Amino acid sequence: MQRINALLRAGLFLLAGFLLFNAPTQAQPSLPYCFSDHMVLQRGQAIPVWGWAPPGGTVTVTLAGQNVSAQADKQGRWKAQLPAMEAGGPYELKVADEQFSISFTDVLVGEVWICSGQSNMEFPVQQANNAAEEVAQADFPQIRLLTVPRNMANLPQKNILAAAWEVCQPATVNDFSAVGYFFGRELWKQYQVPIGLIDASWGGTVVETWMSSDAFAEDSLMAPVAKSLPGINLQGMMDSAQMALQAWETSMDSLDVGLAGEWYQKEYDWSQWKTMALPQSWESAGLKGQDGVVWFKHTFQLTAEEAQNPVTIKLGAIDDSDYTFLNGRALGKTINQYSVLRTYPAPLDYLQEGDNTITVRVKDTGGEGGLWGDPENMKVITAEREIPLAGEWAYAIGTAEMPPMPKASMGPNSLPALLFNGMVHPLIPYGLRGAIWYQGESNTSQAYLYRSRFRGLIRDWRQQWAQGDFPFLFVQLANFHAAPEKPENSQWAELREAQTLALAEPNTGMALAIDIGEANDIHPRNKQEVGRRLALAARAVAYGEELLYQGPVFESAKVEGNKLTLKFGQTGKGLSSRAGRKSLRGFAIAGADGTFHWATAQIVDKNTVQVYSDKVSIPKYIRYAWADNPGELDLVNSEGLPAGPFRTDGAE
Repeated sequence: MQRINALLRAGLFLLAGFLLFNAPTQAQPSLPYCFSDHMVLQRGQAIPVWGWAPPGGTVTVTLAGQNVSAQADKQGRWKAQLPAMEAGGPYELKVADEQFSISFTDVLVGEVWICSGQSNMEFPVQQANNAAEEVAQADFPQIRLLTVPRNMANLPQKNILAAAWEVCQPATVNDFSAVGYFFGRELWKQYQVPIGLIDASWGGTVVETWMSSDAFAEDSLMAPVAKSLPGINLQGMMDSAQMALQAWETSMDSLDVGLAGEWYQKEYDWSQWKTMALPQSWESAGLKGQDGVVWFKHTFQLTAEEAQNPVTIKLGAIDDSDYTFLNGRALGKTINQYSVLRTYPAPLDYLQEGDNTITVRVKDTGGEGGLWGDPENMKVITAEREIPLAGEWAYAIGTAEMPPMPKASMGPNSLPALLFNGMVHPLIPYGLRGAIWYQGESNTSQAYLYRSRFRGLIRDWRQQWAQGDFPFLFVQLANFHAAPEKPENSQWAELREAQTLALAEPNTGMALAIDIGEANDIHPRNKQEVGRRLALAARAVAYGEELLYQGPVFESAKVEGNKLTLKFGQTGKGLSSRAGRKSLRGFAIAGADGTFHWATAQIVDKNTVQVYSDKVSIPKYIRYAWADNPGELDLVNSEGLPAGPFRTDGAE
């Protein structure tokens, strides 16, 4: 997949034309795009409705027999507050002045959540586990979806780019946030009220770009940059970066021996190429550190009848870009779309009886690359059958080395507040129940700073919305990379620690993913369980249910001879080993020298674990699940929820 910063290196600059300060015309009343047919408005609190109209004009807002009026100010902005309502609908929302009126239909009142973060929040339903079944069953008329288009801006925008609410159904859920959808589905099943989900996410982004400029007022590192934003010529910077990127892309193509050798030709002899099992990233298959171009080839057979009828080639997701050929002829291409499933109809004159060869030129500009995802998404569809394409493919490297990256670059991580300005600020003050957040992978290199930055984001959003300390729920980073052979330091573990510390903010909750990640994939596909755990947190934090919604929480450690006795809270009916093991995995202890060793750990009673190691006579420190990927873990509570990572040797 396209990993972490790779998104910043390719394709983001195409958004330059969207960076207009997009206030609508004021010739007649208008509202931002977050108001549309099929929207959900937040129940149980005053409902803000706002927009633009001729300066000084009076606007009347009508919903379910309730009328409120507001006067447009000198800039033409108006805002009205409808009285709080119970869940229900559908209703019509009408906005009118003396001459014009606007109506929105099929409006529901229920629970509204914003879903934000980076790629694991952006990750679509069509890539999750059991995607075909999940999409086919996604018929929930009372769940509504709004995807905020990507947009960067150096100034707070008045409106998001063009978008509209959609009713949740198979045709609309495909590309929506999987975490957001599964979270919303759990809430709907629990409460049977309308659920509105607003997805404002962008892969590969750091937390700072999602914070407002105001949030950095006391930040000595970021305040000067944040203050400079209004004077920045962002469009000019993006134009310059785009030119540099195009030149870089051209130079990459010039180094591709596959292009020079026309490896896509029908007659090309590829019998000496190596093979790779697909789908998987090529890094997982042994091409560590490979960026640039890799070519892939695979042959499938058609009968004479099949070759005379429509055929569709499905290749699944490809990171970053693909240029696909069939029997030596260009079939299709998709540029810088790591999560988009490739589907290419094959013209009849491309097909032939017998062997047909697919050639895929894959260009990756950073992070992992290649054909990845679900084997079910790789197939040839004929009128008679489906021919699987997952399996052994031949491959050869087109560019052994990447040309030097351009010095001029411009993406959402280049400056603070860019995505807050373009994608979050335009939503304020839309009524919310709360927010769910999945982000942090791009901040692991500055894990300690994340302690203050992430808590700063939570406080910032709450201050900006002025709805009090609304519930803010987040996902702790999943396990990733290979499990270590011996205890080691970990930036990913430090980032998880920073996330845990954010629970000191009121009305927060954290869903663990330390046990459902994938060593070779930064985007684990089990988003159903992530959504379920977030919904458990919402039921407790947002809706006041008394339930066990988190795993065992470390509370204290006491030295007893050569052992450490650990006490845990949130154990429910008691601690247990998920795998039924006598000795729990994931624990390491150290003496005063700070050198950690794997430890034997055993459950003593419902909330106690004892830990020891023959290599540590007088233990002082304990760590649990302290690694990028701590491997298989056992410790769970009576609800089967995992214990979270912790350490006692960390800096305060």
